[in-house]
Amino acid sequence: MKANKYSFIKPEKWPFFYGYVVLLFGSIGVLFSIPGQTVGVSVFTDPVKDALGLTRNQFSNAYMIGTLLSAFFVTKAGRLFDKFGARFVAFFAALFLGITLIIFSFSEKISGNIKYLFQSESWFIPFLLICFLFFLIRFFGQGVLTMSSRNMIMMWFDKNRGKVNSISSIGVSLGFSSAPILFNYLIDHNGWEVSWQILAFCLLVFSVLILQFYRNKPEDFNLIPDGSLKKITHAKKKLTDIVEVNFTLKEAKTTRAFWMIGLALSFNSFFSTGLTFHIVSIFGTQGYDKSEAIAVFLPISIIAIITSTIANILSDYIQHKVYLFIMIASGFVAATGLLILENTFGVYLLITGLGIYSGLFAVVNAVTWPRYFGRKYLGAITGKIMSFLVIASALAPSLFSYCYTTLGSYEFISYLLIPFLVFLLIGSLQMKKP
Repeated sequence: MKANKYSFIKPEKWPFFYGYVVLLFGSIGVLFSIPGQTVGVSVFTDPVKDALGLTRNQFSNAYMIGTLLSAFFVTKAGRLFDKFGARFVAFFAALFLGITLIIFSFSEKISGNIKYLFQSESWFIPFLLICFLFFLIRFFGQGVLTMSSRNMIMMWFDKNRGKVNSISSIGVSLGFSSAPILFNYLIDHNGWEVSWQILAFCLLVFSVLILQFYRNKPEDFNLIPDGSLKKITHAKKKLTDIVEVNFTLKEAKTTRAFWMIGLALSFNSFFSTGLTFHIVSIFGTQGYDKSEAIAVFLPISIIAIITSTIANILSDYIQHKVYLFIMIASGFVAATGLLILENTFGVYLLITGLGIYSGLFAVVNAVTWPRYFGRKYLGAITGKIMSFLVIASALAPSLFSYCYTTLGSYEFISYLLIPFLVFLLIGSLQMKKP
């Protein structure tokens, strides 16, 4: 496919380095994945489950099943990224995410019609319906649109990759933090059905912008990463000085770094998803009300933004193994905070640990993969890692809930997390950059 097909934009003739346009629209692309992220779905939980006649457990189980199913296909989407590029993969992801939200907005009517057709009032009908719809929004939103948008930004930069990611991370963090407020406002004023239709319309419009502004890599336009506007034919010496080792997914999986970093990122996905999903209940068990529980997201976001900004800038100069050890240490802090949450000091530990971990997650998940394994097979590698993150986020709500309903306290989840962190620490001691 031609690089400029279906678009009037010509990156090679742009008055400044086109990578900064990629940075802007790639970051917006990650933000547009929010309807498929836990932080976006959670706002719709109560109105949708009530409309469909499902219990909270049934709704949570449908979310888990749909998310787990999506995890098995994200790796394949990563291979499509390597073959067709970010532009077309992201376009179809945004398009189908928008279509899925439209279908979701009619889920109550669809469920009612299916019940009428089969002359049944079973809860299993809406349950199966939203399992399928959750699979679609998690796959296209959390999985494909996020991966393709983030990877595209990383493809356009090399030496300045960390600095550029710091800019993207700030915007994305602020967007994710404010999204629940925006979504809740839409639901209060328009209802959950129309709110999803509004978001779907925005996604359909953005899919057209993707075709116009998304571009796969600078080499397609006789440009090179980081901003040189010279033609490749006039920059052969500079290009030959750049030695990029490209690992296939199979080769990457033979390295210790792939597994240790992937599992460390999965820890954040598990912990933050479980905490977000049950935040009101977790803090409610310690006597905090709903507003106090939700308020912890603000300091977590602030710490995460500060951490990611500093770490992104330094990532161009220091070994990323350092970040892995800091992540593990902050994981211990967060898990300990949950363990002693009845104490105010425990709340501070939880906020600090999760804030630092989330900030470093944004850096490592974007910058480390192309730095360690090259850009050629970046889609397949990050697609596989994304499947780890999706599985972790799918299991977290149920395991957190199980600890509370069966064992009587959320703190027991820390007894699972701390040994896992010890395993990560031991496994990472001998880790080297491939």
